[in-house]
Amino acid sequence: MKKILGMILCAVMIMGNIFAQYSAMTYNIRYSTPNDEENWWENRKEWVADLIRFYEPDVFGIQEGLDSQVQFLDSALSEYKFVGVGRDDGKKAGEYSALFYKPDLVEVLDSGTFWLSETPDKVSVGWDASMERISTWAKLKIKRTGQEYFVFNAHLDHRGPESRLNAVKLIYEIASEKNKDGLPLIVMGDLNATPHDPPIKYLSSVMSDSRLISENPPYGPEGTFNGFDTSRPLNDRIDHIFVNEMIKVQKYAVITDTRDLRTPSDHLPVYIEFRLN
Repeated sequence: MKKILGMILCAVMIMGNIFAQYSAMTYNIRYSTPNDEENWWENRKEWVADLIRFYEPDVFGIQEGLDSQVQFLDSALSEYKFVGVGRDDGKKAGEYSALFYKPDLVEVLDSGTFWLSETPDKVSVGWDASMERISTWAKLKIKRTGQEYFVFNAHLDHRGPESRLNAVKLIYEIASEKNKDGLPLIVMGDLNATPHDPPIKYLSSVMSDSRLISENPPYGPEGTFNGFDTSRPLNDRIDHIFVNEMIKVQKYAVITDTRDLRTPSDHLPVYIEFRLN
């Protein structure tokens, strides 16, 4: 009888792992820039936190978050913790590419930040980039199932095409080195490149674009950047979530929440729901 009960329990656990659903989001929250006037961070930070709290991603990566913005989100979203550092000094100066996660759901087994340059282990500017650029990553373990997966978050340079292409190659190279066991892998961020550009073509050759493999039809517009202009056609898809073959994407959405003809950031968040193989 004990053996039969044990087999049943094992089967239930396996089925639970198979059908367990998780979620992730990438969100460029826009710098805290007083010159943005009505769109200044101080006028929209609660809205950004409310949006994230409503969609409840298990893990989310931000771009353009300065230390004060990261600390606000850390305080406002008490159900999350984060990993990440500022790109200017590897501590608190400059933009973070922070990863937030729910400690009740996942455990961080390892994490780090590297610079998108020829010298990734130290503060540096790479190739033809206009400034320092970084990627923050984490190896996560789901507490309920014991499953593990990697997430890499980045914000690529807006000016240097060579730096963008070399940056995605570097991210995938480092991810592959760390992921020798072939665990599920997510690469997300504001990549400042459209699907027709070389960086996205490269990533598409080694991973899968979550929009294109979603089991349900993608929800929302294709574009992810509106510059705070709600009348602007949403044609520019520059925020992406890529996954490897160990992840099955069930749903993909570009979130277009508006209020009084305004959006909480000049980028729209990208959200996915997925299963781990």
